[in-house]
Amino acid sequence: MKISIITVTYNSSKTLKDTLESVLKQTYKNYEHIIVDGLSKDNTMQIVKEYEEKYNGKLIYISEKDSGLYDAMNKGIKMATGDIIGILNSDDVYAHENVLQEIVEKFKETNCDGTYANLIFMDEETMSKPQRIWNSPKGKLENGWHPAHPTLYLKKSVYDKVGLFNLNYKIAADYDFMIRVMKNSKVKLEYINDYIIYMRTGGTSTAGLKGYIKNLKEANEVLKNNNIKYPHIVNVKRIIKTIKEMVISKKQ
Repeated sequence: MKISIITVTYNSSKTLKDTLESVLKQTYKNYEHIIVDGLSKDNTMQIVKEYEEKYNGKLIYISEKDSGLYDAMNKGIKMATGDIIGILNSDDVYAHENVLQEIVEKFKETNCDGTYANLIFMDEETMSKPQRIWNSPKGKLENGWHPAHPTLYLKKSVYDKVGLFNLNYKIAADYDFMIRVMKNSKVKLEYINDYIIYMRTGGTSTAGLKGYIKNLKEANEVLKNNNIKYPHIVNVKRIIKTIKEMVISKKQ
């Protein structure tokens, strides 16, 4: 099974090498890595081109104007030729070298349509200090549960069933997409009980209190538009879940 890994970049030179290296270290080699750049003004594209030879033809890239993160992700999905599609952010890394192998094995063992796993938020500077540990055993949407989007790997056919990211949302389009996936009875998801992504804190949806409030406002709209009852209560449950995860990570 071929995996399409999509990475969106914009002025990502500070962190991109770590991301690229984590892909190259994977033991599973049947993949393509698609870079969708939004006309970076730093040396992001120079780094991409420097790594092109190391990928032996598996690196595909474009650099052009887009309408934001989710528009770029949609471009990458349309470009993908793999059986399975996953998103790897330009400031995140795979937690270990067998991540892609684990994902493919779960698809083959269960004949599922998608997999998801656990994620650890790391400190922005060193990527060595856990800030929040996100375990994702199956739960209920109504209780504020959803998979960590960077761990979600789906068959390409799932996007045909549920559509792409809704560009009306600037921060929570991934949440909207996951709800549509989870509500679709024809999509079978399987959980991998492993930490597969290390995610840097400081992104749009995690950048302090202001960013978190914006995220919650959009999330409330997402819940309403997807006909989830009592959206405010669901959001409160999401907040409580997040706080618990942060407290637990600090104790470890």
